[in-house]
Amino acid sequence: MDFETLASGESIAKVVAALKERNVEGISVKDRVEAMEKIKEFIPKGASVNTGASTTLEQIGFVEYLKSGTHGWNNLKGAIATEKDAEKQAVLRREALLSEFYLGSVHGLAETGEFVVGSNTGSQLPHIAYSSQNLILVVSTKKIVPTLLDAIRRLEEHVVPLEDARMKKASDGKYGTRLSKEIIFRYESPFNKRKIRMLLVSENLGF
Repeated sequence: MDFETLASGESIAKVVAALKERNVEGISVKDRVEAMEKIKEFIPKGASVNTGASTTLEQIGFVEYLKSGTHGWNNLKGAIATEKDAEKQAVLRREALLSEFYLGSVHGLAETGEFVVGSNTGSQLPHIAYSSQNLILVVSTKKIVPTLLDAIRRLEEHVVPLEDARMKKASDGKYGTRLSKEIIFRYESPFNKRKIRMLLVSENLGF
């Protein structure tokens, strides 16, 4: 299966409709510029913001924008990065699980609306499953596949080897990654009263 081709307009429309049935708002955008415009529109000044490690967020310019401090948000990710005391940093990491906004991506998205996210440490999974009240997922349409099983295959057979190779290259072979934990997101309960948005970007981003 080809895991790198951008989805058709018909496929994107199917995903948007399927996500709606699962209490996730799917929003189609043409490129990274429009994705950034939407993110800035969604997050109010003063809101606490956290992110996971994401090639997609780096590519659209969000990581640098968050570091810039020009947005008026409470950058929890930055606070963690600048804290040098290991015990204090651990406390900040736990507190950041309750960020008002969390941004990340997914590794596979089925036309039927389910999506999968894999992780080595599992640090981003609580935000996605429950802990952050507002979730913004930035997803290249190349990650859209027909079924949930295809989405799992995309994660396990395509994304993990690419990420492992990237990390080994960056560390001169000292370390890579492994798929320690993964989450299948099927439905968001309305009782949680969370707002989950997925920006479907018609541009080649991420793995």
